[in-house]
Amino acid sequence: MSDPIRVVDAHIHLWDLSTGLYPHFEEPSDSFIGNTAEIARSYLLPELLAEGGAEVVLEKAVHVEAFPTDRVEETRVLQSLADGAGEGKPQALVVNVDLAADDAEAQIIDQKRFANTRGIRQVLNLHEIADYSYGAPDHLANPVWMENFDLLRSHDLSFDLQIYPHQMAGCAALAAKNPDVGIVLNHAGMFVDRTPDGWKEWKEGLRTMAAQPNITVKISGLGMFDHNWTVESFRPYIYEVLEAFGPERSMLASNFPVDKLFATYVQHWQAFAEIIAPLSENEQALLLRKTAERVYRI
Repeated sequence: MSDPIRVVDAHIHLWDLSTGLYPHFEEPSDSFIGNTAEIARSYLLPELLAEGGAEVVLEKAVHVEAFPTDRVEETRVLQSLADGAGEGKPQALVVNVDLAADDAEAQIIDQKRFANTRGIRQVLNLHEIADYSYGAPDHLANPVWMENFDLLRSHDLSFDLQIYPHQMAGCAALAAKNPDVGIVLNHAGMFVDRTPDGWKEWKEGLRTMAAQPNITVKISGLGMFDHNWTVESFRPYIYEVLEAFGPERSMLASNFPVDKLFATYVQHWQAFAEIIAPLSENEQALLLRKTAERVYRI
């Protein structure tokens, strides 16, 4: 029997529907990720911990905001979990703040009251196909949002960046203007256009992003655009990310429970482990644990 895969999962979500914070998960829906019936229910830490069985040991976890109706209450619930039954998990919280708001700094101060807060995420995905957009305005064209982005520097917070490839050049410029803010590219840049032109745009975008030393990347969420994935379908995307960023600036993550729609937790991590097996022991440790620990200070 092989040794279990030890991981620091850099991107997970938990939601308790009894809190009323997540009405969007209460009923199944159809979107680009498919039908959400399997995850239209509460998903709590004991279930996540059980997903790995004997094959995957979840040592630490980074929780990313899940579009709550009350951003501070979501953080309070998760910090309470970490302080109590979670026995430290999730060790890092990437919380929600509206940087376009007049009270953006007050929101940040509210969120920083919680010990495990490490960064913020405000989803920026825009796409000409409505089904792929998240309903957000073009924050990158908003001078208030751009000015408030600098608040992350003064409050020692990172920014989880969720975008599509056509937005990468603009976000690389954002990173260049804010070199003291750590930016974490979510889901390997969300390779949405599966055509040869889309592949080229994504590859070039990754390298544009990687040219900014304050940007790191999560290799996660690949199943959202590859529902019937295999190890061989994942392999070229992971290798492209590693060629651009290297293991020192890359981290593997499950995006559970969202990617539970496409495969089990164990299947995801076993696929990752197989793909990175040719790398050195230290490079594998960086991808599985160490980069996430460094970036999120856990």
